[in-house]
Amino acid sequence: MKKAIIIGSGFGGLALAIRLQSKGFQVTLFEKNEKLGGHAYSLEKKGYKFDMGPSLITATEIIQKIFNAAGKNMNDYIELMLLNPFYRIYFHDKTYIDYSGDSESMKSQMAKFNANDAAKYDDFIENSRVIYDEIITKGLGAVPFNKISTFLKFVPRALKIKALHTSFGLASKYFKDFRHRFIFSFHPLFIGGNPFRVPAIYLMISYLEKHGGVWFAKGGMYTLVEAFRKVLLELGTEIRTSEPVEEILIEHGKAVGIRTAQGVYNADLVISNADVNHTYSKLIPQGVLKKWNSNKLSKAKYSMGTIVIYLGVKKQYPELLHHTLILSKRYKSLIDDIFDRNILPDDFSMYLHIPTRTDPDMAPPGCESMYVLIPVTNLSSEIDWKLKARPFVNSVINFLEAEFDLRDLRSNIEVEEFITPLDFQTMRNSYQGTPWGMEPILLQSAYFRPHNRNEDIPNLYLVGAGTHPGGGLPGVMLSAEATETLIIEDFGNL
Repeated sequence: MKKAIIIGSGFGGLALAIRLQSKGFQVTLFEKNEKLGGHAYSLEKKGYKFDMGPSLITATEIIQKIFNAAGKNMNDYIELMLLNPFYRIYFHDKTYIDYSGDSESMKSQMAKFNANDAAKYDDFIENSRVIYDEIITKGLGAVPFNKISTFLKFVPRALKIKALHTSFGLASKYFKDFRHRFIFSFHPLFIGGNPFRVPAIYLMISYLEKHGGVWFAKGGMYTLVEAFRKVLLELGTEIRTSEPVEEILIEHGKAVGIRTAQGVYNADLVISNADVNHTYSKLIPQGVLKKWNSNKLSKAKYSMGTIVIYLGVKKQYPELLHHTLILSKRYKSLIDDIFDRNILPDDFSMYLHIPTRTDPDMAPPGCESMYVLIPVTNLSSEIDWKLKARPFVNSVINFLEAEFDLRDLRSNIEVEEFITPLDFQTMRNSYQGTPWGMEPILLQSAYFRPHNRNEDIPNLYLVGAGTHPGGGLPGVMLSAEATETLIIEDFGNL
């Protein structure tokens, strides 16, 4: 039985652990923190429950495949709740759109702002479906892009389906009203992408959501982590928490194991679900890697950071749906501030996750569990978050209470916690404090992203947001499938 070590227990690492253990590998999973989940952490305080990272589920069939790999049924482990609408999106002028998979509802709402845009909705969704079919239906998202030939074969298809436009650019070809251009181009922000320069391939998310829905796991997203943990224990996986990996051991050009403060663990192959920059710069001796060395990694363009505020509020606000977006008057210039100018502007857009709208047990009776995410610049800026974080959080709460009219919000807050890019760096080893790693622009995607199998160390692999196909829950699940393909290619079914 071949021994496999997986470093990190984000959703990508958990999914790959299940796949490999089910194929006959003996997997040992190492996690630096006391609980599994990576960015998918949870917080409970005074009866309030918060998901600290991922907050929505799409592409449930991809998750089901993970359970199927172990001979399990997803519905025996978690209860999923379908959301309708998917999001309520508020614009700066207080107008809003309830974004859903219902074509007639969408067109009716859009027609209030621009009738011609509403007439183009079906055409846009059809274009989104074509992109979806290439990536999901035909399985391209789970195909390793370790060879340039794989990428070159995809280019003509990408051109044909208009996937190499920018996301905002392609949405703008269909829609004129700023509201519609936003609602059909914002999804890349969920995976750390700038809609004005990431490829339109990510517009497939519009069809993915329409086709498969947007879901919530009853009890919070962490129940999915717990479900995967239960499957792993049933399969016989060894799980070691509170044990950070200090070094990947390399001998004669191959990974032979890892070292922690507790000792040395030997393995036939090593997979890292940790941040790619941390893996290649901190865990492997300098000089070993030629392709993705520290110098090249430092020159890459990294995604945005984020501040996430967790509020337990002894009052409910029915105008907030389960997923609510509140937008600044600025769109592109605010994105430029975050991604390029590296400044902390006075205005902001935000995403709110209100799980109590669907699952009242996430807070005490009559109360609200609120997760407020604000995109900000990453740690390449000179912002001192130790000084700036508290005033920034105060300004967000003031905005929600005074300008967005969540009356008496501050006086009803019972629990308040927040994390900044600095926390992502220290808690999760996230380079530049971004949970998404490299920005998913074209020249940092597919073949141009760190490969699922390392080029210099043939039995060292990556899984998760930092490798192909990229971030987001479906992305990291697909990366587990892509990495498994390479491992089985190298080691065979055991």
